[in-house]
Amino acid sequence: MQAPYLFSGNEVRSSTAATTATSDVETNLLELAIHGGWSVPLRQDVYRGIYKCLAEHPAALLIDLRDMTDPEGSSVAMWLAARRAGTTLQPAVRVALCVPPATTLAGRLRRVGARRYMSIFTTMVDARAALIGSLAVPELLELWLPPDPGSARQARELVDQACQAWLLPQLVYPAKLVMSELVSNGIEHARTDILATVSRRGTGLYLSVRDGDPRLPAMVEPGERGAADLRRSGGRGLRFVHASAVAWGARPTADGKIVWATVRAGKPGVALP
Repeated sequence: MQAPYLFSGNEVRSSTAATTATSDVETNLLELAIHGGWSVPLRQDVYRGIYKCLAEHPAALLIDLRDMTDPEGSSVAMWLAARRAGTTLQPAVRVALCVPPATTLAGRLRRVGARRYMSIFTTMVDARAALIGSLAVPELLELWLPPDPGSARQARELVDQACQAWLLPQLVYPAKLVMSELVSNGIEHARTDILATVSRRGTGLYLSVRDGDPRLPAMVEPGERGAADLRRSGGRGLRFVHASAVAWGARPTADGKIVWATVRAGKPGVALP
């Protein structure tokens, strides 16, 4: 089973030694900063980071290379692969780079003609301004819910409204199932008010539940708990989410967390070449 994807919310950052991911919920822009010298271990970390960012299906992914050293410019293939992977999604994810101009990497990108088919910026200020200015306002529905059992039903009705408004009847059943489990899990474990959000991602849906508990969720594997315990706790919870969603994960916020899932007909995934 895949592990939850961990990202930061727009108030805080989530870091490893190699990458820092930052998301902006309002603009649907994800930023991925790369740290350190280009090497095989860093390449593996970057590959995972890009995969996870694209799995959340943002409107755009901005890769910040200002804190990465690549004396030979050998990372070019990774950034071109990220761009190609973004174009395979529906709708396509715009992948852009921020690269200091006086570097070997910038020179190699120029020589291979990368600027003809991807956006490359020299400062993050310019990159953010250009990307945010070009992004459409996300289509979304939101609803604040109390930590009551009836909130799961209201969240399912929110999904119904979204699928009807956006002509996505094929997603009604899986999206309602996933949203119900996310809300129920939040009610059981967080016991705080919940913000349920349904956003359109082309022919798919991005579902999220925000609560006031900073503890990230864990999926129970078969055999870890007895059948009676599972029945008492409300069933298989996140295992349903895992089975029904293209990708799902959790990211911390300043006052709790967001648990999210992407739902598409046929569950098509994302892969880097």
